[in-house]
Amino acid sequence: MHPLYGTTAVAGIGLKQYKRGASPLPEQGVLVEAILDACADAGFDPAEVDGFVSYGDDRNEPVRLMSALGTRELRWSSSIWGGGGGGVAGAFGLAAAAILSGQASAVIVFRALVEGSSGRLSAAVMAHHLNDHMLAAGVVAPAQVCAIRANRLYQHHQVPQAVAAELVRASYYHGARNPEAIAYGKPFDPAEIAASRWIAEPFHLFDCSRENDGAGAFLMVSAERARDLAKPPVYLLGCANGAEKGWGDLLENDDEALYPSAGFRPIARRLYTETGLKPAEIDVVQLYENFSAQGVASLIDHGFCDYDNVAEVIRFENLIAPSGRLPVNTGGGNFAQGFIHGIGTAYEAVKQLRGESANPVPGARTCLLAGGPGAPTVSSAIFGNVIP
Repeated sequence: MHPLYGTTAVAGIGLKQYKRGASPLPEQGVLVEAILDACADAGFDPAEVDGFVSYGDDRNEPVRLMSALGTRELRWSSSIWGGGGGGVAGAFGLAAAAILSGQASAVIVFRALVEGSSGRLSAAVMAHHLNDHMLAAGVVAPAQVCAIRANRLYQHHQVPQAVAAELVRASYYHGARNPEAIAYGKPFDPAEIAASRWIAEPFHLFDCSRENDGAGAFLMVSAERARDLAKPPVYLLGCANGAEKGWGDLLENDDEALYPSAGFRPIARRLYTETGLKPAEIDVVQLYENFSAQGVASLIDHGFCDYDNVAEVIRFENLIAPSGRLPVNTGGGNFAQGFIHGIGTAYEAVKQLRGESANPVPGARTCLLAGGPGAPTVSSAIFGNVIP
């Protein structure tokens, strides 16, 4: 069995989320509160944390957190390369590697985003996603890049555009029932998608993720240590990140076969091989959706459906908890739960497997977390509340 399989676990979680521009503290202060909440959740002394991992250009250098947390010794600090949310799942694998190699014993995985402190996220994302070839053609925003790829998915591969609306609808259905979601208590009419303003065709406003201020933090320790802490451990069963051949700055010109993909195909293959699990054995999915079509492509890449049967699988009744066969984004996802660069999807993965989700999936034992469809590098992980 792969060394990552069930040998580390998430033992504590913390999430602070605010409407963009409404954070009561600067970014570092919000992050410290989230870390302290994660440690309190586990019944763990924050001074014993000795490692930190983040992703996506997070600006909170771990050494600057030490005084607020009372850190005794910093032994590990690292980040996943690449813009966008492609590193959200890979960060857990990096934390696990530090623990298993003995270079750290208690690692915080985090992402913080308070745009009044660190600037608009879109500015940082543009530096990774938009090269000179795109800028010369007037492509100046991630929504435009993903819109071009979405049209390829719809027009060349004949994926019905209606399936994207089903994914958005399911996210808002879950968000409306999640007290921690921005969309909580707000009924959503699918007609609102088409009625909302254009962003970049085929994307309307509700096809796009939102942005919020806040921070998420996760305490990771060895599986043995986690069993002695306050909350039931959620085990990391496997993790893969990277990019396949051809996925780079000239993707739009060089590789037609990759074009409609979300970039997950080799990552998904590795993940299933290393865990011995199959798509049919995944009970719930927490999906990073920057844009609706990329969420659809991510589900295809991970083997939950293909171009031919996508409409049978990605439909509202099948995507919602508790009755759907493939519940997706049970906290609301980046569309409806909130968007702190995707860290909320990982938060919901842990809550779901603990039985703490506002939209519980009965008997859920495994959860797939996918980060950053269409980003230069992407990552996926599988968590479990037992070790199969």
